[in-house]
Amino acid sequence: MLKRPFDKSTLPSRHVTEGPQRAPHRSYYYAMGLSEDEINQPFVGVATCWNEAAPCNIALSRQAQAAKMGVKAASGTPREFTTITVTDGIAMGHEGMRSSLASREAIADTVELTMRGHSYDALVGLAGCDKSLPGMMMAMIRLNVPSVFIYGGSILPGRLDGKDVTVQDVFEAVGQHQAGNYSDEQLAVLERVACPSAGACGGQFTANTMACVSEAIGLALMHSSGAPAPYESRDQYGEASGAAVMNLLEKNIRARDIVTRESLINAARIVACTGGSTNAGLHLPAMAHEAGIDFFLEDVCEIFRDTPYFVDLKPGGQYVAKDLYEAGGVPVVMKELRRAGLMHEDCMTASGYSMGEELDKISRDADGRVIYPVDKPITKTGGVVGLKGNLATEGAIVKVAGMSEAEQVFSGPARVFENEEEAFAAVRAREYAEGEVLVIRNEGPAGGPGMREMLATTAALSGQGMGKKVALITDGRFSGATRGFCVGHVGPESAHGGPIALLRNGDVITIDAIKGELSVALTEDELADRRANWAGPRPTNYASGALWKYSQLVGPTYKGAVTHPGAEAETHVYADI
Repeated sequence: MLKRPFDKSTLPSRHVTEGPQRAPHRSYYYAMGLSEDEINQPFVGVATCWNEAAPCNIALSRQAQAAKMGVKAASGTPREFTTITVTDGIAMGHEGMRSSLASREAIADTVELTMRGHSYDALVGLAGCDKSLPGMMMAMIRLNVPSVFIYGGSILPGRLDGKDVTVQDVFEAVGQHQAGNYSDEQLAVLERVACPSAGACGGQFTANTMACVSEAIGLALMHSSGAPAPYESRDQYGEASGAAVMNLLEKNIRARDIVTRESLINAARIVACTGGSTNAGLHLPAMAHEAGIDFFLEDVCEIFRDTPYFVDLKPGGQYVAKDLYEAGGVPVVMKELRRAGLMHEDCMTASGYSMGEELDKISRDADGRVIYPVDKPITKTGGVVGLKGNLATEGAIVKVAGMSEAEQVFSGPARVFENEEEAFAAVRAREYAEGEVLVIRNEGPAGGPGMREMLATTAALSGQGMGKKVALITDGRFSGATRGFCVGHVGPESAHGGPIALLRNGDVITIDAIKGELSVALTEDELADRRANWAGPRPTNYASGALWKYSQLVGPTYKGAVTHPGAEAETHVYADI
């Protein structure tokens, strides 16, 4: 096999392989079976979030081997390592969910530390579950090395009574069970068939939303996010990604050459037109922060406002990720966006070609079933809407995919809960009334700590048939699987003295997703009076350890809930050490 020569004199790995003074370092590589040629080649970190926590991560190790083969074939030396994952489906509905968002920062930090500590030259990153996708991409942008992202793939849908089912159906069945409309026996059958394979949740929840983002932003190869996790055809994308990162290294195309304001706009478009998870409003600003780009929740929501929603995916629609893959996947969706003049085509991608050049290669068109033509969308605006007002001066976000215009305006008295457990207990006991706005506060990034998702509560409401009869607002988050009129990311959060901290039972709250408004019927003087009498943030049990550290460092939600100053404060870039 013809080896490509690489000049290591400017690459980070020269610090561990070149010159007589690095003989001790080289001895370690010989101890692991590397040859002299392999030591003299560029070192490529192959990072995975493999673990046995959940099906989303279980196939990543096999795919990493394929990526390593691609690196080797293209004259690189792969060095595999793993990082953590906290999987939301397992963490959901209890104290474990506090670890979820914090894990995004831990993933980015640990990948950074591993790359820095061992002076790797490039990065192939594999991730499967919600926070691991943005965490891995944040590390790539922070390090600014040549990087290619690989999604581990989605789960196959389960089948029950002739219909596709997902884990969302199981969460909602719990609500029906509590309402007495679903038996123990039915629940036992559903839980056994809903998740039949490896892979991340099958609907357009957070993992698949961020997988679509990885292609649209340019960090992943075209089509690579589509094939379900069990398909061994995914190995082809692993090999191709390993080869691609070596091509980027040869051309010195780095992560920040790919992630620009324009590519972030492309990414936000893909979220909007697929009815993606509201969590993208948190992760895109965090990724932008790593590149030193001010791209906040409001910027994301502005793009959502003028992007049509035309891909019919769960939870707002009918289909799952496997169906999107079979309809041509993210490239066909982006081709439709381009047809409407909504794609920045000059953006660089992981292939070394521009987005426009990549889209020129796509021969398939919208099928009219999963992917509607862009000029005949499901709705004319995106599936996610930003809100502002005297109750959310820093903004909030709501998913409206699948909702009629009439359902996008809600006004009612507040019923205030101090945490998710209080709210869930009240919903289980039906201690709420139709027409109310349920308020869950003290669940923000700092105040929770950890900004938990509220899927158990919202799924219980849906299961009770009340999903459209009440609204819910929180300074926490919602799962990408959430349905109903549920407003998250309300900022400033309660712990920072935001207006949500000042609400009382009976205050009349108005949510208007058409106008983009979230307000409470209180005057500025009334709010000021309440603030003067506010007792301050509620104490938590997390007075030490990782979650305490996170709560001390984490910034506002609208900026992505990040924990460090970002690229604007850099005095050096890792790739140039």
